[in-house]
Amino acid sequence: MPLNDPYRPYDPPQDTRRRSRDGAGADRTALVIHTIADIAAGFLGLWILLYLLDANQGNVFVGFVHGTADWLAGWSQDIFTMDLEGMRVFLNYGLAAVIYLLIGHGIAAWIRRL
Repeated sequence: MPLNDPYRPYDPPQDTRRRSRDGAGADRTALVIHTIADIAAGFLGLWILLYLLDANQGNVFVGFVHGTADWLAGWSQDIFTMDLEGMRVFLNYGLAAVIYLLIGHGIAAWIRRL
């Protein structure tokens, strides 16, 4: 139906999914969980990148990223032990990043479906 129809001057489009206020809250909660998982994975990925590019370990920013990544990946340290230090850092911190993404995005999707 055209927008300038004289019998129906303005009919806003209807959303096929009717949501109550609880649905909006669930969406916000899911977004927060999704964002936290992305930030955690971002810190871990940034540390992997800084380590592989041989960043200055004495730099305050590099130290902050390293400390945060160590705290986030404390549970996954030394799962992979190998001679190549770069590969060890990549696998141990990368595993933690992937797990955070999978769990965070999975929980967010589950909350959105509620």
